[in-house]
Amino acid sequence: MNIKDYVSGFSNHPILFIGTGISLRYLKNSYTWDGLLRHVAYELSGNDEYYLDLKSGSESDGRYDYTKIAADLEKRFNHKLQSDRNGKFKEVNDEFYKLMENDINCSRFKIYLSRLLKETDVKSEMQEEISELKKIRKNIASIITTNYDLFVEENFEFIPLIGNDILLSNPYGSVYKIHGCVSDPLRLIITESDYSHFNSKYELIRAQLLSMFIHNPILFLGYGIGDENIKSILKTIFTYVEPNSDEANKIRRNFLLVEYEKDSDSLEVVEHDIDLEGYSTIRINKIKTDNFKEIYAALSALTLPVSAMDVRKVQNIVKEIYAGGDIKVNITEDLDSIKNSDKIIAIGSSKTIQYQYLTASEMMANYFKIIDESNSQLLELVNKHTIQSAQYFPIYGFSKICSSIKRIDELKAQQDRKVEGALGSVPDSCKSKHSSINEILEDTNITESNKINAILWLSNTGDIKLDELERFLRNFEDKPDTPYRKLLCIYDQKRYGG
Repeated sequence: MNIKDYVSGFSNHPILFIGTGISLRYLKNSYTWDGLLRHVAYELSGNDEYYLDLKSGSESDGRYDYTKIAADLEKRFNHKLQSDRNGKFKEVNDEFYKLMENDINCSRFKIYLSRLLKETDVKSEMQEEISELKKIRKNIASIITTNYDLFVEENFEFIPLIGNDILLSNPYGSVYKIHGCVSDPLRLIITESDYSHFNSKYELIRAQLLSMFIHNPILFLGYGIGDENIKSILKTIFTYVEPNSDEANKIRRNFLLVEYEKDSDSLEVVEHDIDLEGYSTIRINKIKTDNFKEIYAALSALTLPVSAMDVRKVQNIVKEIYAGGDIKVNITEDLDSIKNSDKIIAIGSSKTIQYQYLTASEMMANYFKIIDESNSQLLELVNKHTIQSAQYFPIYGFSKICSSIKRIDELKAQQDRKVEGALGSVPDSCKSKHSSINEILEDTNITESNKINAILWLSNTGDIKLDELERFLRNFEDKPDTPYRKLLCIYDQKRYGG
């Protein structure tokens, strides 16, 4: 079965289970487990054989126990730094003693790991594929990862949950970091004792994850077929679910392992049997490929009756209701009588209830998120809004994503007029040569009120590059205000207007 046909059969929002292979694929600064420990050992000793000696003591039947290697390396690392306060790892020691001043006893080894993996520099050749990855987030329920780095949070904008925080969460819109995160080195899980402690407290977390696995399709990305994480998950599920039951068959159909195979363009989903020690053979779906862009395209094209974004909103409201507090229930047939600040859950006929998400102003504030996700469903709401003739509205980029927007030519002409008018009103004092936005912001000869005009003018002449203007707009604080909308319209016109 082709990946598009497989994904189109989903009846619920998929969950991603992301492993080390994804970080290795996209980040400059990423390691396998073996590679990470080898790197730390070399930085500590300056000797490649130091790690090999460590590794040799943790082998059994041809397999290496990296939790034991990590535990041994942690002891040596901490001892070395304790006896060399201001040496090569002075900054790690500084952080250790700062934490200890507040009675927080965190391993120097884990502090170093968190510092080592904190940067998420993306490989330049993978930027285009990551742009496709971002488009799927509108359809993803949640993400589970064993990775420590921040790649998922930065590209999906999901809420990170570490350790027992998972138990207090809403499943939709969360990234479950089950082995910890660089943002909290105290909770990194890497050594033998870490895993022992984790497993002793894992039962409730297992139950939470099991519920998600039963109800949602699961895509494993960045794992190999023999990965212990995959086998552990399957063992957990079939400990609680009868292997030959209808529920078990549903779970099997929902499981897809995306396995990396260099230079392969295969998009065929096939069945694969996994032999679990102490359990019966489990059959799951698998695809071996290097063509991740097409997998992302299939996920991005998925259309379900309720969007993942809407489910997140409802869950947040329901969580408030469960929590109690200042909750009021009003029964009304007149939605117009409800205040803007009220949260609403509406139950009734589609004839009596209308739901519209995002005003035109909110669409502009969320412009880059909509573009990143190619969210055509949301953009169809442009047809429900009245775009005033005096209003700045960036239609060029939106029209590339959603061809069903009405009045496209009229709105493009309006955007062109607004940009032309804005450029025509730029004072001569704002037309001096600058090569960057930062230069303009630091130029004391340009008044604060005219800095936006200077940026507008030089963006039009090409002196300020579109990528720099994009970064400036993404970080713009007052997005509801006219300066943002004005700059956004010239950016949109230049980027997508041809």
